[in-house]
Formats: sequence, structure tokens, C-alpha cells
Amino acid sequence: MNFQPIKSKKIYEEIMEQIESLIVQGGFNPGDKLPSEREMAERLGVSRGSVREALTALAAIGILDIRPGEGTFVASTSDQDTIEALAMIWSVERNSLAELMEVRRILESEAAALCAARATPEDVRHMELMLDDMKNTAERHEQGVDFDLYFHFAIGQGTGNRVLHRLLNTLDQMMHQTFLQNRQEMYASPGVAQRIISEHEVILEAIRNRDVQAAREGMLNHLDHVEAGLEKNS
Repeated sequence: MNFQPIKSKKIYEEIMEQIESLIVQGGFNPGDKLPSEREMAERLGVSRGSVREALTALAAIGILDIRPGEGTFVASTSDQDTIEALAMIWSVERNSLAELMEVRRILESEAAALCAARATPEDVRHMELMLDDMKNTAERHEQGVDFDLYFHFAIGQGTGNRVLHRLLNTLDQMMHQTFLQNRQEMYASPGVAQRIISEHEVILEAIRNRDVQAAREGMLNHLDHVEAGLEKNS
């Protein structure tokens, strides 16, 4: 086993720790609504982008519940326990990349199709923001990989199906952590980051146009390329 050099924390990770601490200490209880992104950014002295990244990451692990048009809420205890148990089951299994990607194809292709049928204007705007962040951080591979993950989270949210949203968040988060170095190396390969952005643009355009089949096919095409890239860098 090789140890990796310790890196300083990112701003969004520090924000995550503060929010988690407040929840543990009872500053926020299950069901409570958090302040707006703008208000939190002003209080913390950081950018709204950093706050958004922290909130999205906490939603991915089941601590927060982001409801488009309503705000961000502390998840109920039962939801959080369920997602943590599911994450544990998946994490202890030594699944191969091919098996995990097979599950992603099944879930995410249909999630993209469902999102095309159901996404609200707020959902679409959330996806647009994540894609813009991807474009703005394409040269910084670590951040680009993070916003790639958050784009997929946003699609899950746009399905309007909370169970599917939780499943996708857990699966994608596990993939992200397990193959993080491979993903970063893949992003660093010439032209790969721009290709991934272009593939996400195709998916987003299909969702905007309510084109269910194009969204499904766009996601399948994207995941085929992701698997090939991860295999190359493994």
C-alpha cells in the first residue's frame, strides 16, 4: 500500500466541516432549512461557488437535501442512515471497474431520460451552473473532476425521484473516491477534459429539449468513453 502526500484542505471542505459540526452540535436539526448560498458566502467570507460545492457534496452523502426552488435542508435521520448503510455495503465489495460501470449505464442512462422528461427550469439551471464550473476549472484537473461529479448529481436531482437520486449519488461518490487518481490522470490527458465537457453539453441540450432518447443515448456514449479512459489510466 502506498501512502499519498497530505494536501491542504480545499475551501469547500472547510465549509463542509463547519456545517457538519453545526448539525452534530444541534445548531441545525433534521428538516431545518439552511441559509441561502449568498448569505452563507457572506458570513463565511468565501465565494458562492465554494458554498455551492460544499452543499452539493454534503447532499451527495445524504447529510443535506437540496430542493430546487425551495432551498437546502438538513436530511432526515432515516434518509441519512439508509444512504450510509448502502454506501458501506458497496464500499466493502471489491467490484471491478467493468461491473461498476455496468451499473452506472443501467441507472444513469435511465436517469438522464427521466430527467429529460421531468426536470424543472431550476433543475436545468443547476446543471448549467455545474457545467459552467466544469468549463471554468477544466485546466485545474482536481476541480474539474469534482464539478463533473456534481453535474451527474444534478441529473439525479432532476429525475424528481428521491430514491434514484440517493442511489446515483452514492454510486457516483463511490466511483469518484475509488478511481479519483485515475480520473484526474484521465482529465490531464490532452483533449480529454474538453471532450467530456462536450459530451455533457450534448446531454444537457437533450434534457433542455425534453428529448428522452437523446438524453439516454448521450449518457451511454459518455459512460462508454469514461470507462475506456479509466481503463487506460488504471
